[in-house]
Amino acid sequence: MGSLAPSSDIFSPPKETEILINPSELLNLFKSQQKHLNFFFQNLDLSQTLTFTQTLLNAKGTIYFTGVGKSGFIAQKISQTLVSLGIRSGFLSPVDALHGDIGILSKSDLVVFFSKSGNTEELLKLVPCAKAKGAFLISVTSSEENMLSSVCDLNVYLPLERELCPFDLAPVTSTAIQMVFGDTVAIAMMGARNLTRDEYAANHPAGRIGKSLIFKVKDVMKKKEELPVCREGDLIVDQLVELTSKGCGCLLVIDDEYHLIGTFTDGDLRRTLKASGEGIFKLTVGEMCNRNPRTITSDAMAVEAMWKMESAPSPVQFLPVINHQNVVISIITLHGLVSAGL
Repeated sequence: MGSLAPSSDIFSPPKETEILINPSELLNLFKSQQKHLNFFFQNLDLSQTLTFTQTLLNAKGTIYFTGVGKSGFIAQKISQTLVSLGIRSGFLSPVDALHGDIGILSKSDLVVFFSKSGNTEELLKLVPCAKAKGAFLISVTSSEENMLSSVCDLNVYLPLERELCPFDLAPVTSTAIQMVFGDTVAIAMMGARNLTRDEYAANHPAGRIGKSLIFKVKDVMKKKEELPVCREGDLIVDQLVELTSKGCGCLLVIDDEYHLIGTFTDGDLRRTLKASGEGIFKLTVGEMCNRNPRTITSDAMAVEAMWKMESAPSPVQFLPVINHQNVVISIITLHGLVSAGL
């Protein structure tokens, strides 16, 4: 008895109705959020904020941040920002704190409670325990009268007009102002501590930020034995292997003392071949090289090398590395910079 092939109409999934966003409604939401944020900026108590920032800046111990739900995520983020600036900080989970983590607190520490309502049960349970450890407690809330602010040593009110949510429930505007407030305070502390670029970079060694501030040309330039060098009297055809085998896309034209005379690229080769045809067999590198190439020194920042490569009138793929006597030290390539994560 033969089997019937299943009908594609029967087993095909039903088509879903596409949901579209009304552009004008989307624009109105952004305008509303801007209005709510402006309300925050216009009504923030600067004296409270100054006292808060000064207190954190002069903390003798560690600054711990805590919060529940979305406010907890914001508290973690602000703590991480401070850590990246070299400021001792950490996130204290209110639940874990009541099960042993409170042991990390000392009387020289600060605990900053982030809460929209200021009445979060988990945070209120943490307060007497943190007080017993002698820590200084600070509440950051968007409710002027709340239980948390009544039991903390210092209080900051973040003015909230309303949530962007049509029901005024989902914490989107409140968390936005928490983030703006915390990160702005962090940058104020950064400025007051006179944090240098090098100090900041030392806290970000693995990321692109740190690499762009730490890495110098000498850290990513090629080794001397990898340099594609030739003399200006060399015939172009005799240097094709050197041009193509070193992976730089160019030749560094030097004299006997290794002074840079110019560069000859694979692009120069194509243009010369197109213009000269068989005449290329008699041309020297010196006749066709660029005698005014962009260069850089080994002590320059690697990010500066990238800027030079990408600058007008047209981008290049390499830079000869020279010293102050115009002696070739090495070469740095765009591929090398990208491979280093810059």
